[in-house]
Amino acid sequence: MGSNSDDLNLERNGINMKVLLKDGSSKEYAEPMAIIDIAKDISEGLARVACVAELDGEAVDLRTVVDGEHELNILTFDSEEGKAAYRHTASHVLAQAIKRLYPEAKCAIGPSIADGFYYDFDMESLDREALDKIEKEMKKIVKEGAELERFTLPRQEAIELMKKREEPYKVELIEDLPEDAQISFYQQGEYIDLCAGPHLMSTKPLKAMKLISSSGAYWRGNEKNKMLTRVYGTAFTKKADLDAHMEHLADIKKRDHNKLGREMELFTTVDVIGQGLPLIMPNGAKMIMKLQRWIEDLEDKEWGYIRTKTPLMAKSDLYKISGHWDHYTDGMFVLGDEEKDKEVFALRPMTCPFQYYVFKASQKSYRDLPCRYGETSTLFRNEESGEMHGLTRVRQFTISEGHLVVRPDQMVEEFKGCIALAQYCLQTLGLEEDVTYHLSKWDPENKEKYIGEAEVWEETEQHIRNILMELNIPFTEDVGEAAFYGPKVDINAKNVYGKEDTMITVQWDALLAEQFDMYYIDENGEKVRPYIIHRTSLGCYERTLAWLIEKYAGLFPTWLCPEQVRVLPISEKYSEYAERVKAELDKNGVDATVDNRSEKIGFKIREARLKKIPYMLIVGQKEQEENLVSLRSRYKGDEGQVALSDFIQDIVEEIQTKEIRKIEVEEQPSEGKKG
Repeated sequence: MGSNSDDLNLERNGINMKVLLKDGSSKEYAEPMAIIDIAKDISEGLARVACVAELDGEAVDLRTVVDGEHELNILTFDSEEGKAAYRHTASHVLAQAIKRLYPEAKCAIGPSIADGFYYDFDMESLDREALDKIEKEMKKIVKEGAELERFTLPRQEAIELMKKREEPYKVELIEDLPEDAQISFYQQGEYIDLCAGPHLMSTKPLKAMKLISSSGAYWRGNEKNKMLTRVYGTAFTKKADLDAHMEHLADIKKRDHNKLGREMELFTTVDVIGQGLPLIMPNGAKMIMKLQRWIEDLEDKEWGYIRTKTPLMAKSDLYKISGHWDHYTDGMFVLGDEEKDKEVFALRPMTCPFQYYVFKASQKSYRDLPCRYGETSTLFRNEESGEMHGLTRVRQFTISEGHLVVRPDQMVEEFKGCIALAQYCLQTLGLEEDVTYHLSKWDPENKEKYIGEAEVWEETEQHIRNILMELNIPFTEDVGEAAFYGPKVDINAKNVYGKEDTMITVQWDALLAEQFDMYYIDENGEKVRPYIIHRTSLGCYERTLAWLIEKYAGLFPTWLCPEQVRVLPISEKYSEYAERVKAELDKNGVDATVDNRSEKIGFKIREARLKKIPYMLIVGQKEQEENLVSLRSRYKGDEGQVALSDFIQDIVEEIQTKEIRKIEVEEQPSEGKKG
């Protein structure tokens, strides 16, 4: 919209401006008009709650003057654009408060983010007391109700302004812009910030703000740059919404695997060992062992996989054949220097080239395919230090990796089978509703990143698209997310903070068989190139453990728990019976311990609950005499006395079926049975 002919027609009718609104209606005006005034003309109520506008599809300030003919959508805090403008304005209020209280602080950047905003400053670190002090100053600024005024300067004048205000980070940002650029600024009171906007009209609408935390952040995300102080905050139009959000953050904090996983002694990290190299502690190792045994048995006994075990490193020659040396070396740990050493090795970032040579070790006929190779693979990837987090992004990890070598006519059905296996694993773990599906495609604008011809990529992407549609799986298409040798289905999930990671991958490869001279003999005695599916059934065990910690807040399904039952004798007199109970549980494959400490039973119960153990069996005189146990579970609380044999039968069935039981009561700590 807004062509010269449209403008001319408007002028002939004595109309200089026309806007088409979202509801299909239109407004016509004789003179150009600011969007805020158009909002007032529509409704004073709308003008009061408006945050920003969308003009011909682009987010703009309400102070923007409209001329000619345009599409206009006036947005409130209920829209994503409205929230962004509201919170971006709050970030400027934060910066103004910081500059008032800490005049020597230097401002870097302060964008809105998914649930709030942050601002980076070159200044001392800030504790909670300091954040509360800053928050108080922010409220004072809001009360002042300063209007935000936008102005622009030529690049050189903009640099001089920021130099005069002693803001070196702003100067650096401006110097990165073209020499002929007009640089926009926003001013509220004495505070001026380099900013593209859009923003609220003034600070007055900011109602409920909270500074959440402070941490370190490298300037421009580069660890070679200076560490700045990042202040996180959020803002809402209603205090009730802010309170609800803070409750949500408290729940997130309780579920954060990085915190809870350490508290439950599932894993830890040590500086002298290195970042991204977690130590999986006995409890965590037991959980991963259970997952691994389940997956290996599932793949081998029910899905026809053949297990392999291949080296953790290989010569550079292997990775040159596969293409990883040209396309992935930055992500690998290379051992040696090609200019100095006769042989250079690298730790493996994936297992596929190794399993190809298992296939090539003997001649295969068309009757031998598909060959489904599975391996519990330890892999190594040289992640950037700023990317690593707990168990979700590490430098060494273990994965349920597999490669299927198939005939072209088998490819579609085998690909569907890989998706079905992944879905079964997710369903068993109770995670199937937490994922999204993505068709990760190549980027035809950056062909140098990939091998193979455009026709092959387009054909294979269409095959995957057809499969997902046939299976009625909703999916999005992500350009540039494919591996260098083929498109894939990525099954993604978000952590408690909203960051998305890939959990499971199924990848279509029509290219690498050529690289490795892989073939089978068809029914006519001819050599034919197979296709390959790269896939995981569960994905990375460490990342899955992190996912499970956050999903269940540590209250795992019983079959996964490192300790499933704790036997609690009410006094030392019943320790022998408690040990007999444990022995029966052990015999039936139940992970049990006995708490023989000379503590009160109430103390033992509370501690077992804090350890998130599914079942407690309390034993005293009557239990011993009648071969009973007093059962307490996380699911139903105090369930009374039951026969030991009945309890064992029930828990064994629960473990074998991998049942996910619902918690029916929120049991409070109790002194428990007195005897």
